[in-house]
Amino acid sequence: MQEIDVATIKKRSITGVMSLVSRTFFIQVISQVVTFLLTVYLSPTDYGVFFLVSTVIVFLTYFSDIGLAAALIQKKDEITENDLKTTFTIQQSLVLFMVIIGLALTPVISSLYDLEREGILLYQALIIAFFLSSLKTIPSILLERNLKFQKLVIPEIVETLVFNVLILVLAIKGFGIMSFTYSVIARGLVGVIALYIIAPWKIKIGFNKESASRLLSFGLPFQANSLLALIKDNLFFLYLGAVLPKPALGYIGVAQKWAYIPLRLIMDNLIRITFPSFSRLAGNPEYLAKAIEKTLFSTMVFIFPSLTGMVLLMPHFINIFPKYEKWEPALFALFFFAINAALSSITTPLTNALNAIGKIKITLKLMVFWTGATWILTPILITIYGFNGVAIASALVSLSVFGVVWLVKKDIPFLLLPQFMPPFIATLAMGIVLYIVADLIVVDFLTLFIAIIISGAVYILTLYLIAAKQIRSDIQLIRDNLKR
Repeated sequence: MQEIDVATIKKRSITGVMSLVSRTFFIQVISQVVTFLLTVYLSPTDYGVFFLVSTVIVFLTYFSDIGLAAALIQKKDEITENDLKTTFTIQQSLVLFMVIIGLALTPVISSLYDLEREGILLYQALIIAFFLSSLKTIPSILLERNLKFQKLVIPEIVETLVFNVLILVLAIKGFGIMSFTYSVIARGLVGVIALYIIAPWKIKIGFNKESASRLLSFGLPFQANSLLALIKDNLFFLYLGAVLPKPALGYIGVAQKWAYIPLRLIMDNLIRITFPSFSRLAGNPEYLAKAIEKTLFSTMVFIFPSLTGMVLLMPHFINIFPKYEKWEPALFALFFFAINAALSSITTPLTNALNAIGKIKITLKLMVFWTGATWILTPILITIYGFNGVAIASALVSLSVFGVVWLVKKDIPFLLLPQFMPPFIATLAMGIVLYIVADLIVVDFLTLFIAIIISGAVYILTLYLIAAKQIRSDIQLIRDNLKR
């Protein structure tokens, strides 16, 4: 790989991260505020139905793809019109087939999960939204492959604004579950329109046997990996829907959503960039190792303190805001989901790196292990700890991060400890201070805010004392690439 190629990848990756984080931060804040308000206006049962029905739709999404999108992004050579036409034709054929299957299964889903009319309409609305989402695949691939994330984020901002504003208005007006139904349809429509305006692509139908064969050689193992993830997470949630009451599903869903807020805000943006960026650097182990290290450091710097602060402050928040007391049973699960989220900030970039260098079979074996461990541990722990066993099992499975690090080190000479220790030590110092300060002063929203400011200052100061050189180097790297 030529130096100019590496420089371009570096520049586009950094500007991509800055674009995604800066443009989505405000939207994520809006989304989380709306989520908080929804948990005030909607019941745990309403949330349980939404999470349950959404999980069913994820199965349709899986079977609508066979890894071709990932194969196009990872492909070393230039993609051709035959590649695009073949991918679109195969995918849309599968999508239409799954839409028909999904609609035909409506009575079965309704009976299995005891859905009332509103739950059925939500299920059907999500099927329509699933079809609309499939139309965005090719334009999204073209933008991702070229690392043009500053354009890709615009339709997502539009989608998020439409969805959150509409669902909040409808929930306040008492629409209940139907708030989700109308909002997912609106989000799907505006998302497709916005993306095709930003990245127009003339829809073409066609099939090329050579293109299909080449793309499927990577796509099928990648999709097998996704299938196991589906079984590990989503199929298991459907199992929980059959053995646990809907309020318990609501507690699990909300606790997981709380814990994954930092992942959605920080890591998701980085991960979307790292797979195409790592793929472009696959032929240069030295640069790839540096990219992995900077990704790990960036995610842990933000995610570790965010999760710690959330776990320590959420009980105080519930005490201050009485209408939120109904979610107090979710606090125990929040702690263990937070452990899972913290370790995922290490595991996910590393498995992304393995996929990028073509080691898809290794990640497939890892997913086999994670799936088996989840299905074995969770039912056992549910019998002991009730619905909290779901969160405990997720934390235990996430401890496999040590094995993932070892596997990646066999192919990529990256260093983990220099990236891990500064945010870990700074978070530990922050956590101790926050635990003491929150117990002493937090009685209302003002004192809660003061506690956050104090603990945040402790974290920043400690981190700078430990890793000043590394932080200055990263800031300079960002400045240099943004100036180009």
